Amino acid sequence: MIPAAFEYYRPTDLAGALSILEEHGDDARVMAGGHSLIPMMKLRMADVPHLIDLQDVEGLGGIEVSGDSIRLGAMVTQSDIINHTALTEAAPILREAALQIADPQVRYMGTVGGNVANGDPGNDMPGLMQCLDASFTLVGPDGTREVAAREFYEAAYMTAREDEEILTAVTIPLPKGGYAYEKQKRKIGDYATAAAAVQLVKDGDNCSAASIAMTNLSDTPVYCEAAGAALVGTTLDDAAIKAAVAAMLGGIDPSEDNRGPIAFKTHVAGVILRRAIERAWSRA
Repeated sequence: MIPAAFEYYRPTDLAGALSILEEHGDDARVMAGGHSLIPMMKLRMADVPHLIDLQDVEGLGGIEVSGDSIRLGAMVTQSDIINHTALTEAAPILREAALQIADPQVRYMGTVGGNVANGDPGNDMPGLMQCLDASFTLVGPDGTREVAAREFYEAAYMTAREDEEILTAVTIPLPKGGYAYEKQKRKIGDYATAAAAVQLVKDGDNCSAASIAMTNLSDTPVYCEAAGAALVGTTLDDAAIKAAVAAMLGGIDPSEDNRGPIAFKTHVAGVILRRAIERAWSRA
């Protein structure tokens, strides 16, 4: 449980962090909270000769809530999300999800940027950000670009972020309607066996919009457009919910591990998704 030797850098501005990345190329990695990277380094699953700590970089923090969007700086912690009143009023699903991540000690250090940037299929925020149609701001030597969360994840630990780029912020359109983040895990602090993020809009007795994504059931978070479409135009009767669950289960690809066999994970995914849909509808 001791990492290999590495050089440690703690730049104070983004330009300094980018210059180190450019200088050392594939041998350098940036670290936000460190809760994914450090364990991998200790287990010798990640070899990082040059480690760039972003804690002191100016301009990567802050939560901004405007009339039509939310901006989260990459270094905003889960604890920051939980304790931000205006953010909770604007997007309560963020607080609900953050409260289910690990434990208080982790949430004080774990960051939004780190959670979404490294492509860990077990992390909670990637699927949530896909549900909310968020976009990620990436800054590199060639400038700044925006990448949609729904297009960011390519495979386990592989994303659209280039090696020399740093994720600096997350932007979320202001969510509307009912919400739920439902998670099943073996114990406090564990990754999800299955988790579902649901955002629904109710118009009269019918659902007029629905967005659904799930976590830790494939190599990437799974945003399923068909699952949301199965609910739109319905009163969310049992047939509609079954259709949405079936659509999602057709899009996941769980693998057997210490959280259970494939059949068990698939069953849990269906139960968790139904709970999330029903709870989001009750809040709509």
